[in-house]
Formats: sequence, structure tokens, C-alpha cells
Amino acid sequence: MPHGAEPTAGTVLGGWISRQTETLAGLADAVRADEPDAVHRMRVTCRRLRSTLQAYRPLIGADTSALVIALRDLASDLGAARDTEVLAERLTADARALPEDCRPDEVVAALAAWAAERTAGARPEALAALDGPGFPALLAALRGLVAEPHFTARADRPAPRELARVARRQQRRTARRIEAARGAAPGEATATALHEARKAAKRARYAGEPAGPAADRFTRRMRDLQDLLGTHQDAVLAGRTLHGLAAADPQHAFAYGVLYDRQLTAAAADRARLPKTWRRASEPASF
Repeated sequence: MPHGAEPTAGTVLGGWISRQTETLAGLADAVRADEPDAVHRMRVTCRRLRSTLQAYRPLIGADTSALVIALRDLASDLGAARDTEVLAERLTADARALPEDCRPDEVVAALAAWAAERTAGARPEALAALDGPGFPALLAALRGLVAEPHFTARADRPAPRELARVARRQQRRTARRIEAARGAAPGEATATALHEARKAAKRARYAGEPAGPAADRFTRRMRDLQDLLGTHQDAVLAGRTLHGLAAADPQHAFAYGVLYDRQLTAAAADRARLPKTWRRASEPASF
């Protein structure tokens, strides 16, 4: 590349995929050692790589569908215990604030027992995912994607313009899902549509990240949207869980009902904040 020339989109994208792949590889030992936050960081790296492969498919050229599936499955294998832990933390914090006639100590104990049952065996499953043949094969395939790229002609264009074009495409995709959520029927249909919007916002955020600091404004606003829709999804999942707990544990059904109402209130508050957050996130991406 001549001195002073802009790097190509392929050069930037290849470097980004390579760095994320080595981050993924390096986190495996941290997960095996049960280091704090290691599982979360590894799952985020899986999602970042998966979103990059999906968003930049028109530049990558090669068929990456098998890689996308493998990254999704790895994140799922790693996350079973963590998802339950996060949900239990949310419900337990709310349970501790219950009035005395709801017997909060008993409800907290019941939630702890539920979480322990749900997470039993989860760590061995996560380690099996790392120590089986699939993980080394995934790393080899990701490294091969960069070592012997099959990039399209678009990847030869200057990076800033082409990366921004991909980010804007993902932003428009997010807009369509936000619009679908606005037109959805109240209740489950809206929750499902907002969950799809969250996934689109996450892909848009990760689509901007290869551009580095030039895209900070865009990625920050998409992250804010993703976070808001994520807290909404957490409330929805908590509500569904409480519904099941109330049926399985009738003696604490009233307390679970109180907690369920709080999840509905939290979800409604998130939806009320959405228009403002989306206005900021929908500003045209330019970097």
C-alpha cells in the first residue's frame, strides 16, 4: 500500500477478524481456569465474530454459514449457566425488597435452589465444548479465512467509505425491526419484535467496530440501543420464568405474582425510553 494511502476494507476487515480470533483462542484457558468474567468475555467475542461474518458477507466472499453456526453454538454452550445466573441475580434482588408478608427470605432461598438446579452440570458442558474437536476446528477455519481470503471486489475499496456503507445497511436493518415492533400487537408479539430489533442493533454495533475510533459515535449509540432492548428482554424472560415458578411452587405464588408485576413495569419503562434512544441511534452513520 503506497505511503499515505487509505487501507482497503479487506485489509481492515481481515485484521479485525484475525484479532478477534486470537482473543477467542486466548480466552479458552481463562474459561478453563474459571477466571472472573471469562465466560462473558468469550461469549461476547463469539457474538462479535459472528456478527462481523454476517454483516460483511458481501465483502468476505467465502461461505461462512458453518462458521456462524459454530460460533452461535459455542456461545450457547458457554452461556447456559451465565444466563441463569444473571436472571437469578435480577429476581433475587427484587425478592429481597418484597414486603414481609411475601416471606422474602423464603422466596430468595427458593430462587437459589431453582438456579442451582438449572446450572448443575453447566460447567462440564462448557469445558467439553472447548476441549472437543469442534473448538480447534473453528479456530483453524477462522484463521484460514484470513490467511487465504476470498474477498470480493468491494473489499478492495477504501476502508472508511466501505465500512460505513456496511454499517448503514445494518442500521437500516435495525430500523425495519424497530418499525415492525411499533406495529406489533401488545404482549408477546411486541416482545418478540423488540428482541429481533435488539439482535439487529447488536449486529449494527459490531459492524461499526472494525472502523475503530472513527466509528465510536455510531457504535456507542447502537450499544445504548442494544442495552436498552437487552434490559427489556431480561424483564420479559424474568416474567416468563416467574410464571413457571408460580405454577411449580404454589406456596409462594403470591410473591411471584408481585415480582411478575414489577417485571411488567420495568419492561414498560424500557419501551417508553425507546423512542429517544432510537432517535439518537438512527442518525446517519458517517466515519
